[in-house]
Amino acid sequence: MKQIISFLLRKIPRKYLQLVSHHGLRVLALFYSGNNVECTVCHSTFRKFLPYGRKSRENALCPKCLALERHRLIWLYLERKTDFFTRKNKMLHIAPELCFMDRFESLPNLDYITGDIESPLAKVKMDIHDIPFEENTFDVIFCNHVLEHVEDDILAMKEMRRVLKPGGWAILQVPFFYPLKKETYEDKSITSPVEREKAFGQDDHVRMFGEDYGTRLASAGFKVTEDKLVMELSEDEVSRFALPRQEIIFRVEK
Repeated sequence: MKQIISFLLRKIPRKYLQLVSHHGLRVLALFYSGNNVECTVCHSTFRKFLPYGRKSRENALCPKCLALERHRLIWLYLERKTDFFTRKNKMLHIAPELCFMDRFESLPNLDYITGDIESPLAKVKMDIHDIPFEENTFDVIFCNHVLEHVEDDILAMKEMRRVLKPGGWAILQVPFFYPLKKETYEDKSITSPVEREKAFGQDDHVRMFGEDYGTRLASAGFKVTEDKLVMELSEDEVSRFALPRQEIIFRVEK
């Protein structure tokens, strides 16, 4: 199974996988029945989660809702440390994740807009370097595992800050490859997929973020909070929900 999923992720563009993968994976859920792990997003239980990733990670993907480790942690963060599910908010979800979309769409307190440059799931076709909304439009923005792909991450951060309302907040997660470099590494002369994978960890990445990621967010004008929720949880919860043990939630505010 690890080899199959890794092969599909490498060979099929993400925009097509988003349209069809959930149907096949939900069939696989029947073969993973059990009660060893629980998804915080859909509350389904399994004997284990599916492997996932181009370099496959064990116990990662919920076969019911397709939440990964980071999605399960973000959901837990929203439940335990925010009023996201009760306060009226206008939200922009950039490169929307399938596991969140229907659930966010159904929240009566949320005016929910999705945007992406190529995703067939998004309502608005948009370039994150030039977001087609006025200043001070949104209370909340989600933009997860996007900034490693874009040409100018600082400009994208500034655009998200521009369209946030004063007091608005965003969750802006990026992948980290350990051990972390001190400074974010990028080199625009590296263009081949093979060399990009060597340099940045994946063939469609254009930078590898380092310990300075929070500083980069602050340079765009954000107030940055690095929340270490996963490190506050018991070992039982971390294992039960199969959470990423080193993941920091980067919450920024305007």
